[in-house]
Amino acid sequence: MKIICIGLNYRKHAAEMNKPVPAEPMVFLKPDSAILKKNKPFFIPDFSADVQYEAEIVLRISKLGKGIPAKYAERYFDALTVGIDFTARDLQNKFSRAGHPWELSKTFDGAAPLGNFIPKEKFTDLTNINFTLDINGVRKQTGNTSDLIFAFNDIISYVSRYYTLKTGDLIFTGTPSGVGPVEKGDNLTARLEDEIVLDFFAR
Repeated sequence: MKIICIGLNYRKHAAEMNKPVPAEPMVFLKPDSAILKKNKPFFIPDFSADVQYEAEIVLRISKLGKGIPAKYAERYFDALTVGIDFTARDLQNKFSRAGHPWELSKTFDGAAPLGNFIPKEKFTDLTNINFTLDINGVRKQTGNTSDLIFAFNDIISYVSRYYTLKTGDLIFTGTPSGVGPVEKGDNLTARLEDEIVLDFFAR
């Protein structure tokens, strides 16, 4: 099972990170050991002093596919949720300045909390889905899929040029603006439309 992530897929997030808007999807992978399910607590690693949250809509791949045309891509996922792409920002910045790969800043154990999935059929318009992240009851991130630089179908088509997609693979589709640090004791609550799909604590 692969966890495929798309970076800088909202313009306002690219702006807050002082990065140019990408011309094509920026792709990186997380290992399955990064997944946290069932609202288990996230333990902030001791190797970073600046772990930040990034809430994202996650697609669940439901059939085998390779070289998928964008017009057929919607057939290849069956459910959506919200996940968190936790990032050790200090490590990411250090590696980036040195010109080194920064996977370690995003692929550590527990770096991908995953919410409960909602069947795709429950959404009337996949290009207009709202999602939010609250921390301790305060709204931190608000996103809508209409603001994606690369839409779901484009992401699936692009990624499937390089990787064979398999049932159970996950695609994190990018985070909106508003990312920031997570602290011990924080309660993170994510909603997909009006439904709470993720509710856990940082330890």
